[in-house]
Amino acid sequence: MVWIVVGYLSGSWLAALSVCRLAGVGDPRQHGSFNPGFSNVLRLYGPRLAAATLLLDALKAMPAVLGAKLMGYPVWLQGLVGLAVLLGHSFPLWHGFRGGKAVASAFGVLLVLVPQVALLSASIWALLAWRLKTAALASLVSALVAPLACGWLAPEYVMVVGGFSLLVLARHGLNIRRLRRGEEPPFRGS
Repeated sequence: MVWIVVGYLSGSWLAALSVCRLAGVGDPRQHGSFNPGFSNVLRLYGPRLAAATLLLDALKAMPAVLGAKLMGYPVWLQGLVGLAVLLGHSFPLWHGFRGGKAVASAFGVLLVLVPQVALLSASIWALLAWRLKTAALASLVSALVAPLACGWLAPEYVMVVGGFSLLVLARHGLNIRRLRRGEEPPFRGS
């Protein structure tokens, strides 16, 4: 199906690389946590570049998922398109399958499919990140809360959002190990 391919291709554009290149700073895959995502860009280069990365990674997720939703595809097929976006971000073909953890892209997918769950998850993420000064724990808790919130706010999407959450949790394996050892790096300036 064309929307799945479009989803993967749009997901595989790593916003952090473009943002950092345009700003004239180093490739985030070469520094910090070596991850091309919002939290590593925040730690390395500050809130302005991180916000641009977050915005673009969320926006890139929307067109393919919105296309599938507007075409009236069943929820499971909308979910496959969303999953394609997240897999594209996590395992981009033209970057040697070395991508990000898909949190910002998942936010963009959720904004289209279940906006109320997206906003609740983002609020939880922001509160935890602010209080704990670590993106990983905030991301893990938000990923766990999203399918639970779906059960309450959008039950038809529980399985789809649960699949997204499993991918995000799996992509945070290294962070989980660092959290257990107390070695997870904090945000810049904390």
